[in-house]
Amino acid sequence: MLHFARWKIILVLLISLGGLVAALPNIFPAKTLEALPGWIPHKQINLGLDLQGGAHLLYQMDEQELIEDWLKNVRGDVRDVLRKERIGYSGLRVSQNTKTVGVRIRDEANVEKAFTRLRDLSIPLSGSLAFTGQQGNTLDISRGDGGQISLKITDQGLFQRIGSAIEASIETVRRRIDAFGTTEPTIQRQGRDRILVQVPGIKDVSRLKALVGETGKLEFRMVDTTSDVQQAQQTGRPPPGTELVPSEDGYSSAYLLKSRAIVTGEGLVDAQPGFDQRTNEPVVTFRFDTAGARRFGRATQANVGRPFAIVLDNKVISAPVIREPILGGTGQISGNFTVQQANDLSVLLRSGALPAKLTILEERTVGASLGADSIAAGKIAALIGLVAVVVFILVSYGLFGIFANLALAVNIALIVGVLSLLQATLTLPGIAGIVLTIGMAVDANVLIFERIREEARAGKSVIAAIDSGYSRALGTILDANITTFIAAMVLFWLGSGPIRGFAVTLSIGIITSVFTAFTLTRLMVAQWVRSRRPQEVPI
Repeated sequence: MLHFARWKIILVLLISLGGLVAALPNIFPAKTLEALPGWIPHKQINLGLDLQGGAHLLYQMDEQELIEDWLKNVRGDVRDVLRKERIGYSGLRVSQNTKTVGVRIRDEANVEKAFTRLRDLSIPLSGSLAFTGQQGNTLDISRGDGGQISLKITDQGLFQRIGSAIEASIETVRRRIDAFGTTEPTIQRQGRDRILVQVPGIKDVSRLKALVGETGKLEFRMVDTTSDVQQAQQTGRPPPGTELVPSEDGYSSAYLLKSRAIVTGEGLVDAQPGFDQRTNEPVVTFRFDTAGARRFGRATQANVGRPFAIVLDNKVISAPVIREPILGGTGQISGNFTVQQANDLSVLLRSGALPAKLTILEERTVGASLGADSIAAGKIAALIGLVAVVVFILVSYGLFGIFANLALAVNIALIVGVLSLLQATLTLPGIAGIVLTIGMAVDANVLIFERIREEARAGKSVIAAIDSGYSRALGTILDANITTFIAAMVLFWLGSGPIRGFAVTLSIGIITSVFTAFTLTRLMVAQWVRSRRPQEVPI
């Protein structure tokens, strides 16, 4: 056990030195690191919400809006299917309370044909629901008297729809938050229809809430110039096929728009802030994909000289007149924006629309001063634990205690270095994991040194006692650390947020502790035995 090949010695020293170098950037301020050459490691540990302050937001998805949009789509699909088959119908309606779309077939002879075609709109459920026993279809289609056909959203279909919408919302929110340049935001699902958002280090929380909470649903709709807007506002009854939409463009309080959108933002592939070359005012330039550019080109070509509205989240932000066909699939949005508003709008459009509105259920803002207090308390706890352990091991084991303390210092550097390289987020429970690791690292050395003591008391020589101590203590050390490592993995798998932070630091600490206690300390002891050739064990 005391023999080390040259390559093993080099490998152990390189790992130890690598850990020290990777941990070194955490000593210096960020500005100092920016001035250093690029080949020097610059990565630092990311501090969590409880250490550097930030925003904690819990959102809930508007389930009713999701159902409403789904029912509208089903109604449109029913209309398209029946028109394609040339089946006469009436009474096509949506019932929000029962989550049903109903239609009556005029000719009794066409009821069976319509029912067969409409059944294709019901999609079988798949994926993870199959493992939970919730199998079935997205829609339950049934027939009634008088040629009546009903399409009802099933509970299983709604469950899958909400799950898909939450996952899509998480990705959209992540893209929006990444535009802030923050490090390691936590965005995860909570329960059936909630999303937890934690953004450490964010300064402008109000801007964050505005950007995340916007649905970002973009539509291009024609303005109805044949009807009077003021009359529609007074009566509250816009003409059939139109809708009264409030405006934020500064020219009109509302516009009367066609209900059907000529183009939506689904085909948008890019949006960037910029400046109008003529007026030098902030604008947002956008670009469609091939299919979207084709639809946008056809719509503008057919409506030259007529105004159309750019609608974001059911509010008109601009209503320009189409001067000429826009065939390239690109355009710009102007609306008396500030530079920040243009930038935020481009972020919304690039990230895509949310499936439904998100409402804040819980909001907490952690101040930077509270985070600094947490860091100070963590440092004090770690320092007290470190000093106590160092003194104990030194008093108990003398020269071997010095070896153990040196290995402990390397162990802490390795933990910090690995966390820095992984760009992991350190939270207050993570600091607790490091403190716990300090004690576990010394515990391994105690097992080894006590075993060496017993072997020396039994009359074995120095080399035999040390060799036997390390070899016989290895099994106990591995058993103890493997069981703790399994517990840490379970915490990481089932836990969330701070619990995961604790599990990560504990897992890394277990691996580094075994390395430093059994490999690095053994290397130092082996080199000491080889150079001094002692006659007795100095423990």
